[in-house]
Amino acid sequence: MTHELKASFAFVERNFFLTRRYWGWELAFLVYSVAGALSISLIGVEQGSPTLLLSLMIGAIFWNYLSVVFSWIAETIAVERWEGTLEYTFMAPVRRWTQLLGSCSYAIVYGLIHTAAILVVLVLFFPQLHLSQANPATAATFMALGSFSFVGIGMMAAILPLLYVERGAQMCFVLQSCLLLVSGVYYSVDILPPWMQALSHLSPATYVLDGVRQGLIEGTPVTALWGDIWPLLIMAVTFIPLGIWAFGRAERYAKRTGKLKRVG
Repeated sequence: MTHELKASFAFVERNFFLTRRYWGWELAFLVYSVAGALSISLIGVEQGSPTLLLSLMIGAIFWNYLSVVFSWIAETIAVERWEGTLEYTFMAPVRRWTQLLGSCSYAIVYGLIHTAAILVVLVLFFPQLHLSQANPATAATFMALGSFSFVGIGMMAAILPLLYVERGAQMCFVLQSCLLLVSGVYYSVDILPPWMQALSHLSPATYVLDGVRQGLIEGTPVTALWGDIWPLLIMAVTFIPLGIWAFGRAERYAKRTGKLKRVG
């Protein structure tokens, strides 16, 4: 177990070095994320509604966190293939959950730092916001539950670049876009068509954003939001084991069919 934990930390360290190597792209992505969050939030200013402004800010900030976590995990294989290390990583004498644990841990930490930077900019840009009734404990609880749920989805999405060399990364982006559409990031899911509302119940982001909004806007305690908590708990305990199992099956198939060697 000690060996596996050290190996898992090695993947955290490797991802940190990758981020540092491509710091220009990371900075550009951060600026783009800040600009996007500000653009969305300014709609609330234009409408003259402090509640709408706060709702849009919450959607922009917390969707950024969930999407960063999802992207880092889902693109793990794509990054390995881009670096030319995919075959060597899968030949390393470590268990696959070790690699996934390291990648997921780094994704969560990176997402928190990235989102904190955006939060600071938005708070400085909109000093008129008042959060005297906010319940930070509720927001933190839903962030934690949402992280575990998105980790499982990210693991399953990481299979796509492994099995579909040319189109896997694009398929992950499409999945992320669909989650954005049905999760009520900038609007209530009640305005969606009935069939899309049904799909919204399958997205953990729907429950995370609803819980965070109620906690920060209305000051609702966690104990009053059990209707949003139990779906996240079920998704967390279901998606993560399912993701590890499915990734293992996909890995064995990729090795048999020679997909690890392909770089284009």
